[in-house]
Formats: sequence, C-alpha cells, structure tokens
Amino acid sequence: MHLAVAEADPAPLEAAREILRRTFGHAEFRGRQAEVISEVLAGRSALAVLPTGGGKSVCYQIPALLRPGLGLVVSPLIALMADQVAALQQSGVAAARLDSNVDPTTKAETWRRIEAGELDLLYVSPEGLMSGWMLERLRRTPLSIIAIDEAHCVSQWGHDFRPEYRMLGRLAELFPTVPRLAVTATADARTREDIRAELHLAGAAEFVASFARPELILSAERKRGGKEKRVVELVTARPRRSGVVYAGSREGTERLAESLRAAGVPALAYHAGLERSARDARLEQFLEADAAVMVATIAFGMGVDKPDVRFVIHADPPASIEAYWQEIGRAGRDGDPAEGITLYGAADMAWALRRIAERDVDEQVKQVQVRKVRQLYALLDGVGCRAAAVRRYFGEDGVEPCGQCDLCQGKVETTDATEAAQKALSAAHRLGGRVGRGRLVDHLLGKTKDVTEHEASLSTFGIGGELTAAEWRDLAEQLLFEGLLREDPNDGRPLVGVGDAEAVRAVFRGERRIAMRRRIDAAAPAGRTRRRKGETAAALPIHDRSLFEALRTWRASVAKAQHVPPYVIFQDRTLAEIAAARPGTRAALVRLNGVGESKLARYGEAVLEVVRGFEG
Repeated sequence: MHLAVAEADPAPLEAAREILRRTFGHAEFRGRQAEVISEVLAGRSALAVLPTGGGKSVCYQIPALLRPGLGLVVSPLIALMADQVAALQQSGVAAARLDSNVDPTTKAETWRRIEAGELDLLYVSPEGLMSGWMLERLRRTPLSIIAIDEAHCVSQWGHDFRPEYRMLGRLAELFPTVPRLAVTATADARTREDIRAELHLAGAAEFVASFARPELILSAERKRGGKEKRVVELVTARPRRSGVVYAGSREGTERLAESLRAAGVPALAYHAGLERSARDARLEQFLEADAAVMVATIAFGMGVDKPDVRFVIHADPPASIEAYWQEIGRAGRDGDPAEGITLYGAADMAWALRRIAERDVDEQVKQVQVRKVRQLYALLDGVGCRAAAVRRYFGEDGVEPCGQCDLCQGKVETTDATEAAQKALSAAHRLGGRVGRGRLVDHLLGKTKDVTEHEASLSTFGIGGELTAAEWRDLAEQLLFEGLLREDPNDGRPLVGVGDAEAVRAVFRGERRIAMRRRIDAAAPAGRTRRRKGETAAALPIHDRSLFEALRTWRASVAKAQHVPPYVIFQDRTLAEIAAARPGTRAALVRLNGVGESKLARYGEAVLEVVRGFEG
C-alpha cells in the first residue's frame, strides 16, 4: 500500500483534463481526483475515499473514456445507477445499465452495443454481475476499468455491510490485467483494511481526501416528546426547500409524510414496502421538484445525486458515524449551504444495542458494532464541534472547529452537574433497578404517587429539589448515554439501573465530572440567519434573478419532456453563472462551468434564446 504517488505523467493527465472540460464542462480537477485518475490511467488498481459530493464518479468515468474497452461500474442501488447513467447520457457519454428494472428489449440492445464496442460505461449490481452468465459474457469483452462504488459495503466493519459484495473479490482473478478502483465516501482505517483484503487490493495505492464538508451546518437535539411534531416544526421553518427526512421504519415514513402533508409540505414517503412503480414515481417526482421533501428509510440514502437538497433531518438517528456522514452528506452536494439535523434519545441507543445483541454474528463483530453505536451517541450528545469530531473519527489530524455547528455557535451550554449525577446514581442503586425513568425522577423530587413506606424512608427520596422534572429527565438521559445508568428493556417498560460499576465509582469519588447540557436555542434555518458566498439564487444581483428563474423554467420543461431530473440538464450553479454572464454566443456559453460540448450542441441555442429574451 502507498498513500502517495510519484509525479504523474502529464500527457495522460492532460488528456483527462480535456475530457473533463469538453465532456463534463469543468476546468480543473478537485481534491485528489487527478491523483486517482493518473493511477488508473497507468493501469494500476487503487482505493479512493472521497467525501460525498467530492466527485468520486469522475475518477472512474474519465479513465473509462480514455482507456480502450468497456468501463464496468458495480453499484448497489438501481436508483443510483439510473441517476448516473442519465447524467452521462446528457453529457454525450455512451452509458447504459443492466438491472431488474430494464426491459428485455433494452437489455438485448445493450448487449448488442457492448459486443459491437459502442458502449463506454456499463453499470451493474453486484448480484447481477456475479451471476454466471453475465460474468461469462463480460469475460469475452475487453474492459478498460472495473469500478466498485460504495466499496464500504464489502466490509463487516462498515455501516452498510452487504454479503454479496464479498463475491467481488473474484474479479481480481477473473480480470487480472484490468485496473480496479474501489471508491467510497465513508471508511475508517479498519474498514479500509477490510476493503483491501476482501477485494484483493494489497499493494494498491490508497487516496484518502479530507472529510471536511464546509457547506454543511450540523446540529443535533435530544427528542422531547413527539418526534413527528418536532420534524414538522423543523421542515415548515424551511419552506420551499428540497429536503430528506430519514425515519427508522416504513410505518414511520408514512406517518411523518402524512403529518407534513397536513402541514402543507409536499412530502412523499419512500420505502421498500411500496410497489416498485410507486417507488419509481415518487422518486421521479422528488428528483424533478424544486422543493419537495422525501421521507425515507435509510436505504434511500445512497440512491440519488440530487445536488440541491438543502437539509437532511434524521427523525431517528443513523447506525454509526459512517452512516451519519453518508446520509447527512446527501445535502449540499452543489456546494451551497445546507443543514444536517439529527433527533436522538437514549431509547434509540438502547434499541440499537439490543439489535446488535440479537444478531447472529461473531462476538468480535458485535463488539465493534457496539463501539460504533457508542461513538455515534458520544458525537450527538457531546459538547465539542461536530464536524471536527467526524473528521477526527476518520483519522484526520490538525482539525479545527467548524465555527458554524450548533455547538460552535453556543446553542448548547453546559453546567457542572456532578453532585446531581451522584444523587441520581445513588437513587437508582437504592431503588434496585425496579423503576423506570419517570418514577426515578418522581423519587428524586419526592413526588412519587402512592409511595411505599420503604421508598419514602430512603435517603434519596426528595433530595433533588435543585432541578426541575425536565432537567432530571435530561440528566438521566445523559447518564444513560455515558453508560453510568443502564436500561433493562423489560418487555417495553424499561427499568433503570446502575451502569458500569467502575465508572460510577469514579463519579462518586469526584474523579469523573459530569457536565450537564442545556440547549438555549433549537436549530434554526441556517439560510435565514446567515448568507454565504455561493448560495445560488441569493448570490445573484436582483436584475439577474429573473433570468435565472426563466432558465430554471426552461430547464424544467426540457427535463419533463425527457423524463429526467432537471439537474442532469444543468445544475442551478451553472444556470446562475449563465444568468450572471449573459453569454451572447456559443463560444462564450461553453466557457462556463458545467457546459460541456455535448450539452452545448443539445441546448446551446435554446439557452441563448432565453438569454436574448432578457437583453436590454
């Protein structure tokens, strides 16, 4: 393995840069794209960990266009494949996919194009690829590159392990001369080791970019009462914005979508329990809309590249920090400010730990998964910068606070609550783990209904007058997060007892201090409180906004006629550049970011006509 490569041969990289400009309409590579592309163009395999929105797909699409043969891309979700194929076709790239949603006639035509050498890129699922008949046909086809997208799915240490990905290790034996590129947005060091081992990438270069996403404004808050009410408050405070709400169950998505619609929000539920036609229709509706909210289970998270998602809300928390960063990362892919808001509670953590305990996996795997759950809740309930905590988790050094998350903005205060914690722990010990959280709070306040003589005689009865009932509930939840209290499920009526004995003794000895959180301001819409450079519409002078909106109207009609998402025609950022530059010729138009030669040929005259309508 090596983490850096020698100076690349400038000739292949210059050809790659020309493809970037002519086909995709971008002047320069970003981040570590050039390094990854150079490695693959040299015929060598690699592992690349680039953040969501960091341009992973370009790292295999450009080598597929430059090297002889067919570029093969393995991707886990049909929606993601369809999205990328549509975008490539708009850019003039001969791309296709083979999956269960493709009709037999189209499949036959795709194979004809493959065998005739007419196709540049083919997207397939891991299950479809590893079926004997597809592999046999592809072994007779010259391949330029094999790209394994979402490569973290191969690792049992990752957040979205898929056993079928393990089969992909055979590709090294079946196609020994074809460079393979494993790409993912989220993989810690242990997951990267597993990817290399399972995909036989020993000795391959490894490129890990920064996990910084400065456009994302992060916040998290403990659940207070009904989460549906809070989600409705958060979404309605962000009107006319495209967003994703994640829920932990199919039923939860339906209830949340219904509540949002009742509040006037154009919300759609999306989950595996829907008929395929309904899922496809709702996905298309979401992708084509300028302002719609998709309420989805987490499987939706990897499925789309919609660039203008302005917020992601977790109504139920994700499974790990990897999953958190992957799912939150669906927001702000266009580089404009976006928000990631997570609702969480001790009951969520307890449920996650119970699920792990019930899984039929090795004890070592369970231990890793338990640690990942606890790391997630330490992040959510912590008091340090959230973005910095994520970056440190993935191994980045020298990380500075982001300055914009709720914790950096001082929306959460802390106060020393060690003495109160000692009282709560002592009460839980004396009550013998036989009461729930509500009864524990009542005991501390001396307000237990029908109190027994024994309970009333305990030294902890009524000693908690310094805090309100709500504050005691908050503190109890915090002690659960920290493992100082534990909860026995008790058939749906959880009982609270003392947790880790050594940690509890450290609190009583004063060796461990407890800082109690106090939220002073719930997450407000970031776009209303601050304006940042690059925010698409707001960054335009008033006289250019009308042209921008006219271009969006034109784009919407073209996209609807083709049944593709509007952003695969042109992204908002490109339309904003057109509105600001007001190009009068095709030569001027093609110089703008996001306007490649294929799109110039297809849409140039129509765009110029819209611009001319605003002249004078």
